[in-house]
Amino acid sequence: MSIKRALVSVSDKTGIVEFCRELASLGVEIISTGGTKSLLAKEGVPVIGISDVTGFPEILDGRVKTLHPAVHSGLLAVRDSSEHQRQMQELGLDYIDLVVVNLYPFQETISKPDVEYEDAIENIDIGGPTMLRSAAKNHAFVSVVVDAGDYSTVLEEIRANGDTTLETRKRLAAKVFRHTGAYDTLISEYLSNVTGDPLPERFSVTYEKIQDLRYGENPHQKAAFYKKPLAPAGTLTTAEQLHGKELSYNNINDANAALQIVKEFDEPAVVAVKHMNPCGVGVGENVLEAFKKAYEADTTSIFGGIVAANRMIDGPTAELLKDIFLEIILAPDFTPEALELLTKKKNIRLLKMGEFGSAKERKSVLAVTSIEGGMIVQESDVHSLDVNDLKVVTDRKPTEEELKQLLFGWKVVKHVKSNAIVLAANDMTVGVGAGQMNRVGSARIAIEQAGDKAKGAVLASDAFFPMGDTLELAAQAGITAVIQPGGSVKDEESIRVANENGIAMVFTGIRHFKH
Repeated sequence: MSIKRALVSVSDKTGIVEFCRELASLGVEIISTGGTKSLLAKEGVPVIGISDVTGFPEILDGRVKTLHPAVHSGLLAVRDSSEHQRQMQELGLDYIDLVVVNLYPFQETISKPDVEYEDAIENIDIGGPTMLRSAAKNHAFVSVVVDAGDYSTVLEEIRANGDTTLETRKRLAAKVFRHTGAYDTLISEYLSNVTGDPLPERFSVTYEKIQDLRYGENPHQKAAFYKKPLAPAGTLTTAEQLHGKELSYNNINDANAALQIVKEFDEPAVVAVKHMNPCGVGVGENVLEAFKKAYEADTTSIFGGIVAANRMIDGPTAELLKDIFLEIILAPDFTPEALELLTKKKNIRLLKMGEFGSAKERKSVLAVTSIEGGMIVQESDVHSLDVNDLKVVTDRKPTEEELKQLLFGWKVVKHVKSNAIVLAANDMTVGVGAGQMNRVGSARIAIEQAGDKAKGAVLASDAFFPMGDTLELAAQAGITAVIQPGGSVKDEESIRVANENGIAMVFTGIRHFKH
C-alpha cells in the first residue's frame, strides 16, 4: 500500500500549502474543493477539482460537493476485498488514500455576541464530518488528518514508507471521532439552548485539554485540566498565569472556590480559601482594607491557602501578601509594583483574571458532577438575595448595621460546605463552621473560632435549624442577629429562643446546600 491520492478541504488553512506542496513532491495527487483548491492553485501546488472526480458540479452554494459515491466509495472501499475491488473497477472509481479536512468554524461563529441564528446554522458542516467519518471508519487503509499538528508526522511516514503506519492511522481515526463528537456536541448544545431545553433526554459535554497535571487530588491519581470551548472571560480556564509553578489539581479546585466567592461582591473584596472553604472574607473601601480583614479573620488557616481579590493588587497590598506563604493569588490584575514584590517569591502562582463583571450580572451555567456509572447535572447556584426578599420573624427587627452584616454573611455561607455556619461582623467573617454532620456542630466550630468576636456578631446558616439548639448556642455566645432559610417544622421553637434572647432573625426562603 502507498498513498497516491489525497482529498484536501480545510477551513483553517494554517500550514496547508506547505503540506500539500510536499505531498505533491512525493507523487501524491491532490483533489480539493472551493477556497482550498483556489489557494493551492494560486500557490502553484498541482491540484484537481472535486468536480473532475465526481463528474458533477458543486451546487447549492457549495452545500453539495463531496457527498457523492465517487468520493465515499474511494474512502470506504475495503482494499483487500475482491468484491469491493471488482465493483470499483466496474464503475470506474478510484481509491482515496488520505483525507485532510477541518470543519466550518461553528464554534467561532456562535462565540460572536451578536451572532444570528441563520449564520450559526449555515456554519454547520455536513460534507466535512461525513468524509472524516468515512475515512476514519476505514482507517485500516485510509489516513485521515483533522489537526495541522499531525502534518509533520504524516509526511515523515510517507517519506519513509510511502504510507502511514497502522498505529498512526488508528491514532488519527480516534482523534477524528473525538473531533466530530465535540463538533456535534457544540451544535446540539447551541440548539438546545436556543429551544430552551438545557437538560434534554441525551446530554453530551465536550472540553478541550489545557494541560496534563502532575497528579490529581493525591499522587496516585492521574489528572488533567480541561476547559469548555466557549469558556467565558473571568474564569480559571481563561486566566493568564503571570508567575509561579504549574497549577495542581487541588490548586485549581481551591482557586475556583475562591473565585466564586469573591465574585459575589461588587465592593472591594478579598477571600482566603483552604480546602475549598473560605477561612477569611473581608470587604472594605479598597483592596488593602479588604485583605487586612480577610487575613485577620483567620491568621492561621490562610497559611498555604489561596487568596482571591476582585480589585487589582497594588503595592501596599502586595507588601502584606509577600510575607505570607500562599499557593495562589488571583485578581483582575497586578500593578507593576505588586508584581515586582510578589515575583520575588519563586513558587507562588499569580493569576491575572481580567474583569469579573457585576455580581448581579452572573449567569447560571450547568454544573456537571461525575458519579460512578453516570453523572448529575444542575444549574449553578447564582441566586442573589434582595433585601426585600427577607422576612423578619422575630419581635425585634435587625438594625441597619445588622442587616448589612447578615447580607454579607449570606453571600459567604452560600459557598461553605454544608452543614455551614458563618459568623460576620464589621464586614468580615469572624467564624466559619463547615461540613459537619449536624448544624449545631458547625455552629460550635464557628463560635469557637470567633472567640470574643462572636459577641455582637451575626450568624448565617445555609439551611434551616431543625430545632432550637443552634439558637441557644448563638445566644450564649452573644450573637445578635441570624439569617436562615426557614421552613423547618420546628421554626417556631427557633423563633421562640430568638425572642427570649433578644435576637433578630430573618428568613430568606432560599436554601444554599453545598456538597
